[in-house]
Amino acid sequence: MRSIVFLAFSSFGTVFAASSYGDSNEKFAIYYSDKAPVERFSHYQLLVLDRTYHPSLAELSEDGKMLLGYISLGEIEETSPYYRALKSSHLLLQENKNWKGSHFVDLRDPLWQQIVIEEIIPDALRQGFKGVFFDTLDSPLEMERSNPATYRGMSDAAVHLIQAIRMHYPNLKIMVNRAYPILPRIAPDIDMVLGESVAGDYNFEKKKYERVQPALYRQQVQWLQDAKQQNPQLRIYTLDYADSRDRKSIAEFYRLQRANGFIPYVASVGLDELVDEPDTIKASALQ
Repeated sequence: MRSIVFLAFSSFGTVFAASSYGDSNEKFAIYYSDKAPVERFSHYQLLVLDRTYHPSLAELSEDGKMLLGYISLGEIEETSPYYRALKSSHLLLQENKNWKGSHFVDLRDPLWQQIVIEEIIPDALRQGFKGVFFDTLDSPLEMERSNPATYRGMSDAAVHLIQAIRMHYPNLKIMVNRAYPILPRIAPDIDMVLGESVAGDYNFEKKKYERVQPALYRQQVQWLQDAKQQNPQLRIYTLDYADSRDRKSIAEFYRLQRANGFIPYVASVGLDELVDEPDTIKASALQ
């Protein structure tokens, strides 16, 4: 895979000029833990949180924050309350080699679609989330790409599921992670898209952080901007990975993504620690 080389800011190629891609001063975070106190989130306007382990939703909502609950659409973990039912119904495919205990789900089966629409999303709303963050759609898309004979129809099923969710929940705030192959088709039905690992990534085989190759970086930026053409109201967020102690890389990723007109967050790969932007830390220290 990619080697870890510190690329100069300009080596990512053209930095796309900021335009109308939302408020570039907005701050958001993705946090999958319940350890940080509520006051640590004071300067964030939007939060993507785990549905089980999270800070007080009531207190965060009182502060006017937009809270999105994490939902995995393409995979399910063995700890999920739905795991046993899906396994007995033969909806589970192979295990994700990068995330032990997480299994790919056959997105084409109506049972999974029913569970998402009638059980998982309502549960998130009852908890106090105002929207949802859909992750792991890349998994079924990649399965169809690599083995179309066996997994034909995964892409269409993913599109139809997003469209069905929008039909059932017309006012629900929806953010989708990546899903680049179908992004032009679902852009009109979502509010936000997250570009994960656009500039900074984590190599699970080598167990270290790496810079995304310039060609792939430019391609992802283009895909995200193309989606904006399909839905002018679409807000584009990015999540890049870096060692939380590498303040230089973190600051560079923020500058880079804001120059693209995106709303960035940079964190360590576990997403279980809140990593503030370097300038935010300095500002807080002066208050």
